[in-house]
Amino acid sequence: MAFKVAVAGATGNVGREMLDILAERRFPVSEVVALASSRSIGREVSFGDKVLKCKNLETYDFSDTDICLMSAGGTVSKEWSPKIGALGCVVIDNSSAWRYDMDVPLVVPEVNPGALDGFRKRNIIANPNCSTAQLVVALKPLHDRAKIKRVVVSTYQSVSGAGKEAMDELFSQTRAVFVSDAVEVKKFTKRIAFNVIPHIDVFMEDGYTKEEWKMMAETKKILDPKIKLVATCVRVPVFIGHSESVNIEFENPITADEARDILRDAPGCLVIDKHENGGYITPHEAAGEDATYISRIREDATVENGLVLWCVSDNLRKGAALNTIQIAEALVARKLISPKKAS
Repeated sequence: MAFKVAVAGATGNVGREMLDILAERRFPVSEVVALASSRSIGREVSFGDKVLKCKNLETYDFSDTDICLMSAGGTVSKEWSPKIGALGCVVIDNSSAWRYDMDVPLVVPEVNPGALDGFRKRNIIANPNCSTAQLVVALKPLHDRAKIKRVVVSTYQSVSGAGKEAMDELFSQTRAVFVSDAVEVKKFTKRIAFNVIPHIDVFMEDGYTKEEWKMMAETKKILDPKIKLVATCVRVPVFIGHSESVNIEFENPITADEARDILRDAPGCLVIDKHENGGYITPHEAAGEDATYISRIREDATVENGLVLWCVSDNLRKGAALNTIQIAEALVARKLISPKKAS
């Protein structure tokens, strides 16, 4: 079986990554179509050894397309995903537009693949926030073993999570600092070069940011509604790769050694945890990789049944594009979709 796949938002960071990963993982495609806004019609993007010219999302006919990987932003997804789904094309959406809709599965395949069974209600499947995706991959096997009660997480999120303009701003500001030019602040609320900003997304009435709320709400929906989670989300001057410091309180006893063994066997996890200089993973090493890396696993003596760990992943891959393709792979593996056209 081979599927006709459209990538909406193909010229963006995540869209390009989706095309790369489709080719890398040899997803069974009969055809791949690159879609973008009207201003990007004709722009070229790469798919394996092929070059695709972008077509207009607003005029494209989805009636013979099997899967649409949507990475065009929440506003576009809100308008177009229901229309695309109504034509029988499954939308796997990377924005926050559908994550909290009870009729839309929010899926990380290593964690809750069974949630895919309900996708036909809207023909839309949601991809979680990048910081949530890597977190629940690490939490799931530990939750299965000792039942998580509470999580306290501090994130160190790269600028690529805010898009290409954010990456350009870090580059230009860093250069300006070195040559003693004026530092211009456009994308972020404060200078990001050689600085950290404890503010991602908009502020809510309770003082938390929307990014912090997303982590709480999504972890509950994906993993367990009984888990209590509090987050502080911070933007750091790193181009690619999100890191998280995670404190976990369990109902049942679990040692650091037990957690290490469990995580070594868990899907999507790679434990690099040596008690020596450099015996851990940083965003630099995680960039371009698929795994969720876990380091610095240790017991927390301040609470009963507590652990602390360090979690790192490429936010453009596992946090976005890779997870989207893994959802498509899970649909195929579970025989939940079939091609509209026989291959």
